[in-house]
Amino acid sequence: MRRHRTAAAAALSALFLAALVLSGISLFRQKPRPHGRIGMAVEFNSHSAAAHVARDLGLYAERGLDPSIHDSYVSGMALASALAGNDFQAAYMCMVPAINARANAGLPIKIVAGTHKYGYALVANPRTVGSVEDLCLGRIRVGCVREGSPTDMLMNRVIDEYRLDRRTILGKVRRMDAPRLALAVRAGQLDAAFLPEHWAAMTEDFGFRVLLDAREVWPGMQGSVLVVKEDLLREDPDLVRKLVVVNEEATRWINAHPLEAAAVLSRALSVASGDASPAEAFMAGAPLDIRTETVARSMRRLEYSSAVSEDDVQEAIDCAFALGYIRKPFPAGEMLDTRFME
Repeated sequence: MRRHRTAAAAALSALFLAALVLSGISLFRQKPRPHGRIGMAVEFNSHSAAAHVARDLGLYAERGLDPSIHDSYVSGMALASALAGNDFQAAYMCMVPAINARANAGLPIKIVAGTHKYGYALVANPRTVGSVEDLCLGRIRVGCVREGSPTDMLMNRVIDEYRLDRRTILGKVRRMDAPRLALAVRAGQLDAAFLPEHWAAMTEDFGFRVLLDAREVWPGMQGSVLVVKEDLLREDPDLVRKLVVVNEEATRWINAHPLEAAAVLSRALSVASGDASPAEAFMAGAPLDIRTETVARSMRRLEYSSAVSEDDVQEAIDCAFALGYIRKPFPAGEMLDTRFME
């Protein structure tokens, strides 16, 4: 596919992520870790359902694991920076930021399992946007998550697949993180937005509709993955094996009990008034109450699976390079270690 990203935007995104990760690496030193104890960073969205379900069902404890789960990260790039420090040894995160962090900042992480495919969508106000082609109209206000994100890569795929005018779309797009985009939708400041789930589903509660989701333009798109640091793999492979097993158990439970899983995730993503969550702050300080119905609708647009294909990872790596988000491509096998997959 042809890619015509400006070098300045791509370089800025790459340098920003590299600076965040490198600063995290320099701030922390190795600390002793109690047996079974592990710091885990988790994105604040429906992509990380397996982590929340595993915690709710007690699956970690059954395997002798005691994870300290921090689930307030609203973007993969923020999570990548946190993962650079010694506080975290594992993460549930979107795969593209993981690729960027490894390629641009040398973050020593490996993908040990998948968590889901798809999970990104184009949402639009049905009163002003009737088709994907309408995004090029001068009056249509478009939002997207920042460059270097899987949501941005989806937008670029849509531009190519629908042969939209690249300069027109990229010249008008407003860049914000997912919670702020959802807030802009609710405030009537956008006509369309490229969003990850569950934020895309939330906009449906505000009157928007899903114009298309990732599976329509990117078959097999790997969404999020379970990553661990390479030193954890070397020093405690049995702990990593248990993480992979728990991930698979939770994923099977999600697929067997979708409504119950949606209820678990709804509780995890809902924030009571007074809690210090980034999402709550972005929603103007109001309590954030994510309905189970909204989460269930979001989860139906994801394919929860612990499998991860080397070809799908390679496609994302090559796409990130074509867009200028990483300096050079590399073999997907360099960041894959699926020895513990059943």
